[in-house]
Amino acid sequence: MSRYFVGLTGASGHAYARTLIRALVGAGCDVDVSITAAGCKVLRHEQGFDAGVEGEKLGAVLAPWLGEEIAPRVRAFTGSAVEAPPSSGTSLTGGVIICPCSMGTLARASVGFSSNLVERAVDVALKERRKLILVAREAPYSTLHLENMLRLSRMGALILPASPGFYHKPKTLDDLVDHVVGKVLDALGVQHSVGARWKGIPRPEEDRGLDGARQPPLEDDA
Repeated sequence: MSRYFVGLTGASGHAYARTLIRALVGAGCDVDVSITAAGCKVLRHEQGFDAGVEGEKLGAVLAPWLGEEIAPRVRAFTGSAVEAPPSSGTSLTGGVIICPCSMGTLARASVGFSSNLVERAVDVALKERRKLILVAREAPYSTLHLENMLRLSRMGALILPASPGFYHKPKTLDDLVDHVVGKVLDALGVQHSVGARWKGIPRPEEDRGLDGARQPPLEDDA
């Protein structure tokens, strides 16, 4: 299945969503996207795009936000569009990704409370046993946050915090974003070239003596 649902919430980190959607479309997938009311505020603040109060302007900003070549493969829905295809289990999807996922959305999802299309898409993924990835963005986590994550994990969701690594020696913010998005794509089973893969610590050159001269190999290495 090459259609995915991406939900944006009021958590910080909408740059992750942008890169994820672009990567999915770049891999030949179609994307449904919806945004919560709080998510609209964060998108406006962090990315500079006005999706309206409940996402009613989201469709209009897809091209400037994602790129002219990406927007045609993306369907936008308001947060209140509970009649949209993603709200039904009969609408097939390869997976649901909430990116970034606020602790409020995570909490409501953990008890099956659906107050908007984003939360309903999570509910559908759980009941249909489909791939569900929650890119949690919060620090520190409270006991309630952790308990909610554990509850969702036991139900089959993958909790994938927006916690980029540094072992790939990132040089830009995009490198850090790519690291997290690459992990999301791996979890979905989508082929991609986003981010750098770990290839191990490079083996140093043969030891040199104090004078810089190359030392002969040990007998075991000969």
